[in-house]
Amino acid sequence: QVQLVESGGGLVQAGGSLRLSCAASGSISRPNTMGWYRQAPGKQRELVAVINSGGSTNYADSVKGRFTISRDSAKNTVYLQMNSLKPEDTAVYFCNYQALLSNSWGQGTQVTVSA
Repeated sequence: QVQLVESGGGLVQAGGSLRLSCAASGSISRPNTMGWYRQAPGKQRELVAVINSGGSTNYADSVKGRFTISRDSAKNTVYLQMNSLKPEDTAVYFCNYQALLSNSWGQGTQVTVSA
């Protein structure tokens, strides 16, 4: 199994920035894909951004140009730099790890953007 520990959430004003981190440990295999999803109250969980072992990325249209995902493979850590935050970005952000026969989720970190 893979364990994920997230950090970096918090409260920020609109237009501000936050950086989320997610460290993976345990039975990590490659290739894999790590990324971030979010869930706002009353809404379904949605993809924010993912990055695979080769460095290819995929972003939700709503965050393109504002968020940047990156990873440090040596540290098994993925980052999400969030700039120009909007109130609609408010949600619980979950880290995700996927590999062959493996799919793990972090516990989530709250991001709140005030108007």
